[in-house]
Amino acid sequence: MTNRRMLLGAAGAAIMLAMGATSAFAQDVTLKLHQFLPAQSAVPSLILDVWADKVEADSGGRIKIDRFPSMQLGGTPPELVDQAIDGVADIVWTVVGYTPGRFPSTEVFELPFFVADPMAASYAYWKMYEADMQDQFDGLHMLGTWVHGPGLFHTTDPVNAPSDLQGMKIRGGSRMVNDMLTAVGATPVGMPVPAVSESLSKGVIDGATLPWEVTSSLKVAELVGNHTDFEGNGLYTLTFIMAMNQGAYDGLPDDLKAVIDANSGLDFSVRAAEANLGADAPSKQIAEDMGNNFITIDQATVDTDWMPLVAPIYGSWVADMDSKGYDGQAMIDRARALMAEYTAAQ
Repeated sequence: MTNRRMLLGAAGAAIMLAMGATSAFAQDVTLKLHQFLPAQSAVPSLILDVWADKVEADSGGRIKIDRFPSMQLGGTPPELVDQAIDGVADIVWTVVGYTPGRFPSTEVFELPFFVADPMAASYAYWKMYEADMQDQFDGLHMLGTWVHGPGLFHTTDPVNAPSDLQGMKIRGGSRMVNDMLTAVGATPVGMPVPAVSESLSKGVIDGATLPWEVTSSLKVAELVGNHTDFEGNGLYTLTFIMAMNQGAYDGLPDDLKAVIDANSGLDFSVRAAEANLGADAPSKQIAEDMGNNFITIDQATVDTDWMPLVAPIYGSWVADMDSKGYDGQAMIDRARALMAEYTAAQ
């Protein structure tokens, strides 16, 4: 009897050990998603959380994504890319232009008056990323590439013409936007978007270039009374990336990699741009309800008064890309062709 109990005990221990090993192998994966906007902002609530919830559900609960808004893991927005590469965060969403010059090919979509449809641009962006940009993002597994809706001026004084920008200090979100601001006569002040509210309230800047969707979380409509938009192509767009630490992705079992893959890529990028654009109208409505002043520059005036000022940016950007070993004009042509391809298919 004693020997039988000992044998049963040993067998039970072996079973428990095997179960423990299986449990350890199949345990949940927890990923940290870090970004710079408040959790209630459009991108986190309409895109990042939706993506994370879907990944968690599709994995059957084996992937858990902890969300850290407003730089809660520390650092500043320009450090997010390196945080993903270094493993401080597993996943980040950020503005590419916060690290000026580091990812030069993406700037093609930030040229002034270049993008009419953010979904078409995001389609082109992903296609060009897959074909030509991956070498610029070593250490990262790309999840999505997209742009926001049309950027515009939000200012304390009205802007009806480039001459109105003389002497105005205007926030810009990237190198290309700052070049555009200089070209039209403003004084560019580079800063990540979380700094805009305080800078406006303290008079550090006289206005900001922003898409509508982010203005609600920043209380922009309460801080400025004028908004200047443009017919046709938008004044500018910024490029975004959502990316994962390459080692964290590589370390996933194949079935969980498949979950990540199914929720990433071209379709996700286009849907993210659509969500960004869809958030513009509610934020604009806030400014309308406050009785703010809205100015729309018609296409003819864009062509005669604005384009001649910003057109040289195209040539200087092409020359800069060529000097870095990229064919700048070919990138412009390819982006335009892919945007037209998307539009034709709709």
